[in-house]
Amino acid sequence: MAAVTRLTRQLSDERASVLATEAIALAKSGKFDQASSKLRQAAVLAHDNIDVQAAFVALHDGQSSSPLIDLCRRYAQYHDSKAGEDAANYLRSSEIHNLTSSAALESLQLILEEKPNKLSSAQDAIVSELARSNVQVRQYLAQRLVQSTTEFFEDMFARGDESANCLRSVALEMKLWQNEEIRLRVEDDLFVLFIAKLMESGHDYDGRALKGITLLLLADTQRLFTHIDEDAFDALLTSLDLRLPADVRGQATLVITKFIEFSELEAQNYFVNFITSRISRKKPEDLIISFSAAAQLFPVAGNVAAQLFLTPGLLPGLVPLLEQKFSGSAVHDTFLALINAACVDGACRKAIQESCATWLSHKVSNGDGRQPAMAATILAKLRTANATARGGAEQRASIKAGQDDVSDLVDLFQKSLVIESETPTSPSEGKNISDSIEGLAYTSLRPEVKERLANDPRVLKALLKALEEHPTSPEIVIGGLSIISNLTHYQPNLSEEQKKISQLKAYANASKPADVSELEDDTHVEKRNTALVKAGVAATLAKINKNQQPSSATSHLTDNILHSLSRNKSDRGTIAQQGAVRLLITHYQQQQQPQSSTTKSLPSPPQHQTQNDSHSTITAHALARILISLNPSHVFPASSTPSITSAIPPLISLLQPPQQCHVLSNDTPRDLLPTFESLLALTNLASTSTTDPNFTVASLIIRTAWDAIEDLLLSDNVLVRRAAVELICNLVASPAGVAKYADGSRRARERLRILMAMADVEDAKTRLAAGGALAMLTDFEEVVDAIVQDEERLCRTLEIVLDMIGDSELGLKHRGFVVLLNLVNADKGGGEKVKKAVGAGGIEKVKNALREVREQAVLEIGMEVLKILMGRK
Repeated sequence: MAAVTRLTRQLSDERASVLATEAIALAKSGKFDQASSKLRQAAVLAHDNIDVQAAFVALHDGQSSSPLIDLCRRYAQYHDSKAGEDAANYLRSSEIHNLTSSAALESLQLILEEKPNKLSSAQDAIVSELARSNVQVRQYLAQRLVQSTTEFFEDMFARGDESANCLRSVALEMKLWQNEEIRLRVEDDLFVLFIAKLMESGHDYDGRALKGITLLLLADTQRLFTHIDEDAFDALLTSLDLRLPADVRGQATLVITKFIEFSELEAQNYFVNFITSRISRKKPEDLIISFSAAAQLFPVAGNVAAQLFLTPGLLPGLVPLLEQKFSGSAVHDTFLALINAACVDGACRKAIQESCATWLSHKVSNGDGRQPAMAATILAKLRTANATARGGAEQRASIKAGQDDVSDLVDLFQKSLVIESETPTSPSEGKNISDSIEGLAYTSLRPEVKERLANDPRVLKALLKALEEHPTSPEIVIGGLSIISNLTHYQPNLSEEQKKISQLKAYANASKPADVSELEDDTHVEKRNTALVKAGVAATLAKINKNQQPSSATSHLTDNILHSLSRNKSDRGTIAQQGAVRLLITHYQQQQQPQSSTTKSLPSPPQHQTQNDSHSTITAHALARILISLNPSHVFPASSTPSITSAIPPLISLLQPPQQCHVLSNDTPRDLLPTFESLLALTNLASTSTTDPNFTVASLIIRTAWDAIEDLLLSDNVLVRRAAVELICNLVASPAGVAKYADGSRRARERLRILMAMADVEDAKTRLAAGGALAMLTDFEEVVDAIVQDEERLCRTLEIVLDMIGDSELGLKHRGFVVLLNLVNADKGGGEKVKKAVGAGGIEKVKNALREVREQAVLEIGMEVLKILMGRK
């Protein structure tokens, strides 16, 4: 017994030594929590083990420091840049979970004790990561801000963008502060200090300062906007200089927009003073800054900018000044940017046409760099707008006379786009591409330009290449998609009544109804669409929407394009292969996602909601068209994404009436085409098998859309009613479909009556589908019993079945014989009741029907029915 005890103790001692060794190794790598756990296990096994006791001492000594503290000490005190990079990487790794609050705070203090200009950029990452991951570090930063806001701000601002941003985060985190009064005071001080940094000479740190201003202002706009005076507003406008980076201009625009929102009158006065004072100086730098600011503000403050732009004498006086005094390209470039932005306003376009048309034409032929493309784009906008203002014959006459002709501009845009697509792109060349694309986006509104572009494979290739190479450039993406949308757009199909209403509206507006060009008929649009499909447009759409959350404008244009492309049946397979199905399903799912938490509690405006519904309808309709005739197993291979089930919700949404806040008027009736094509797509999907034997696509459709499908059975539209019956014919092939008619309920009996009535309508295809459904359903005893026991309708039911047998359509005749055979074979005396109701007249109809049958399979079923009716079987 003693020997066993000694052996056990020896084994425990050895195991404890192993655990102690492992604990020391973990401690050396900074994993103190895991090391402590190992050491506790060792102590349980042998607390008096020498190795265990030594490990306890080593661990205690080791916890007084950490790998991060060592790295930060070497970095801050000895300026070891490699140690600084290692410290930043440590904080970004999973090792940060082993970092104690005391070690984090000590590491931060080591960095802050050294002057910012003596350390590398790694200090910015170290400070920001420490603040992000540790609340005690943020509490320390809050304390330093209270003690000396200005001095500590200057120190942190000098360390980098993220360090400065830490101050903003700390100021907005409520739990770090003793009370709200102190926090608000620090927040005010920080906002003013960020503005002061922006107002300092030079633009080296504009982005850093503007980010702080923007984030603080967005968090507390109503209070902080009062700190923006005219000097601060001037500094913000100066940050709109087109020579500055796009992110700087974007931040400045956002701040100015928020200020205008809360103080429009002051902002207008500040803006007018800023522009007029600088233009009056007539110096290049002042003109560049003023033109840049006005150009940037046109999209967000159009009324203010347009009012200033139209100041009497301003525009006519600028063009001669530019021609005579300034030969440098920068002043001319920014002026072109200004008048390009001003084209958004009709009155401004008229003023540009009167004062700048000749100068713009000269720039097209003689400009430097981007100037020809920019000037051509502006002229395209002017001429397109002029032509649109005219209608029909007047428009064609003006073009024929040389007025508003854009053919020379289109030549320039096409050549420029093709040349630039065939050469390596740089940022400046990307800008040239955007100019060409913007010009084509306007000129491609014209039918003749649409035909030119669609029939030029090199232009289509260059356009798609530009989209794929610049997926994050809004100018190129939106402009390129606008061109494709113009090329693919079908004219709306109006009823005669809608055409008359359109004419009346035109006469009421004192204008003649515009004649639609023959180049806009369905045949021409279909050819243009096919050319785009062959060029690979659907694949390009999938690529630019793939690895990013697309803007609403991008997804709207993409879905509208696919909606048009899917109209041509012969192109559906190609666009499905290029990724259209996945893209449409993804877009639909994104449209159904709830609003962000910041706006979730607010009700959506009715108009905005209606627009969302309309977009979802277009997306779902495009998907429905593609899925009508394609083999579902090819579109949705097993174990692939998206799955076939993800296509069901968008299709089902089309079965419901549009969710609009107003009643549809006579001139805008409900468009039933999406509903009809959705029913066809669901019919195609309903018979698809899945890998799960307990689940079918049909069961999902029944569970989520049965009521809507039943409602459509009673539609006044023949095609919709037929499609609904065809879908039900496919659905009753599943157990869930049969259950709807075989559960013995009153509702099931009503469903059978409706389905039987569908077999008696005028439309032959509807009768055929209803007959197929009844042939499958009457294979089940419960359905047969329900029909036979419905004595009120039995005779009428048998009349309909006999009419099916007597129909000239062999398929319907076949179905009728199957239904009648199932009925006369009913159990529990039901068959006798049916035979009696059929009577001699019915037997004669069966005989007459059989005389017309030549198909052996149908003939055999009919003969069996006849034998049973005549009592020979």
